[in-house]
Amino acid sequence: MKICIINGPNLNLLGKREPEIYGSVDFDEFISSLKEKYPKVELSYFQSNIEGELINRLQDAGFKGDGIILNPGGYTHTSVAIGDCIAAIPAPVIEVHISNIFAREEFRKHSFVSAKAKAVISGMGLLGYEAAINYLLNGKVEL
Repeated sequence: MKICIINGPNLNLLGKREPEIYGSVDFDEFISSLKEKYPKVELSYFQSNIEGELINRLQDAGFKGDGIILNPGGYTHTSVAIGDCIAAIPAPVIEVHISNIFAREEFRKHSFVSAKAKAVISGMGLLGYEAAINYLLNGKVEL
């Protein structure tokens, strides 16, 4: 199974940025641990701060892979284009947020992605990515 993890803006700063919200683990270190834990899954990873690059990668992974785990970061709340892209691709997309976006500022409670995603995971920290992998593999979450 091919699963692509795509992270949006500022998620390249995980481990450095607001550790009280996002934790202190660098994502490159985390993705390495996921690859070790799921050796039969072809996991790829992409991060960009640029909306168009995220859309290009979603389109590519959406037609070539079996599933996408997407943390659109701040674009969650602003990007109609990312939501439209998800609606246009055949691969299921699991929307993941490290923090609980519903417990934060009011503007973060609206997502242009959620209605197009197969599922939404919010507030589980990095464990949300693992939950999404398990959901894509098994149709359920087992941690």
